[in-house]
Amino acid sequence: MTQRMALPDLNTLNHEALKALVVAQHEQILSKDEQLLAKEEQLLRKDEQLASRDEEIERLKLLIAKLRRMQFGRKSEKLDWQIEQLELKLDELEASRAQQAAASPVSLAASEVNRAAKRARRPLPAHLPRETRKILPKQEACPDCSGALKLLGEDVSEILEYVPEHFKVIRQVRSKLACVRCDKIVQAEAPSRPIERGVAGPGLLAHVLVSKYCDHLPLYRQSEIYAREGVELDRSTMAEWVGGCSRLLEPLVEALRRHVMSAAKVHADDTPVPVLAPGNGKTKTGRLWTYVRDDRPWGDKTPPAVWFAYTPDRKGEHPIAHLREFTGKLQADGYAGYDAVYEGGRVEEVACMAHS
Repeated sequence: MTQRMALPDLNTLNHEALKALVVAQHEQILSKDEQLLAKEEQLLRKDEQLASRDEEIERLKLLIAKLRRMQFGRKSEKLDWQIEQLELKLDELEASRAQQAAASPVSLAASEVNRAAKRARRPLPAHLPRETRKILPKQEACPDCSGALKLLGEDVSEILEYVPEHFKVIRQVRSKLACVRCDKIVQAEAPSRPIERGVAGPGLLAHVLVSKYCDHLPLYRQSEIYAREGVELDRSTMAEWVGGCSRLLEPLVEALRRHVMSAAKVHADDTPVPVLAPGNGKTKTGRLWTYVRDDRPWGDKTPPAVWFAYTPDRKGEHPIAHLREFTGKLQADGYAGYDAVYEGGRVEEVACMAHS
């Protein structure tokens, strides 16, 4: 804090000294007024920036909602990309707003009031495990009269915490037992492993697959993440795990295909996927075919399912092979490759709204 100068004894000052004191005080007041005006202008500019940013956030939310309603139809891949870019921009704006609000106690309080006015806080999911931490007062006796304290009630609040994932090593110890009479040795067989002679347990394998295919984390990035935890896992090693798991899951994928193709109505679509061409370092366009069984909107209790099939191109022979065992109604786009599927009447064409 700035130190205030003591006021001199006015009775000891002459006329000129009093006049100089008044002029100095007047100049100091003018200087403070100018500083206050500058701060007010700065606050006004910040308020205008915040208002403009809030308007941009609301505009982006409305635009994203509109694009999501348009998402199901032609050019959906382009809309997905547009939505993703808008979501990124919206994240940056909201993060910037939160950062400035945290730096200003007044802005933070105002944002909390606005947030409370917009929506009530949702309760934390009931299925999550709870860890109770008792927070007792420091006083062991009444601070006023030193009397004994008894429980009157409790105030309970909850915070959502995240426990970082961690590795652990499971030591499998197979004891050898020997007969005291004939020296016969007995020992339990070694438990089977998902991948023969592999060091990865089923939980780790599932985590690698989910991270790669659901969270879009390439294996080399996973390798870097695990290295920060002191576990060295080469990308090539995890690639072998992925291949091994693919072979293990083949019976499940086949069962899923049979379940989808046993429906009376199937939705079909395909989308291009860039695939690295071996040898030249460039990419080529592959195709990911999607076949969906879902009649829940019509009251069917059969579990819905999706079967994916990859092909290196979009030749018509692929849907013919995929649908060779299917009999019923097929809802698909106007791709000419389906024409051969409809021949013979085994599969009935049901065009979608965007291509009918």
